[in-house]
Amino acid sequence: MDRVRCFIGLGSNLGDKEANAQRAIFLLAGEEGISVKKVAPFYRTAPWGYAGQDWFINTVVEIETALPPGRLLAVLLSIEEKMGRVRDVRWGPRVIDLDLLLYGDAVVNEPDLVVPHPRMVERAFVLAPLADLDPDLCLPGHGRVADLSQELVRLQEVEKM
Repeated sequence: MDRVRCFIGLGSNLGDKEANAQRAIFLLAGEEGISVKKVAPFYRTAPWGYAGQDWFINTVVEIETALPPGRLLAVLLSIEEKMGRVRDVRWGPRVIDLDLLLYGDAVVNEPDLVVPHPRMVERAFVLAPLADLDPDLCLPGHGRVADLSQELVRLQEVEKM
């Protein structure tokens, strides 16, 4: 199978957030069939969806992989589990969160996986680092990532570190 360019959203708001993010990137790079190509700068961001928690560190990682989307998702969930992720509050505090944002040009609509990520165009903490990696990337039906990011950064609390 050909290698596919993918983007992974990454966030942490528990413990040493920056170290958590670095460890997740290290673990991702160590997975067979995955090559980390670029990592966007880290952003300090306000919580989204559930306000009663600490701020986040977020970034986006560009990878290449031959893994199919479902297998890639399983790898991301495995890394979260290795790092102690507990899923008890939706959008709540987490040691690490890894989201499959884009899998090449593929559209996946399965019960446990939707790609492109359905809420990424609402989130400056995803679009700002994604725009750092590829400002001209076009999200079908939405436009250029750089333009989308610029709009949201004005509305949401997002600050490059």
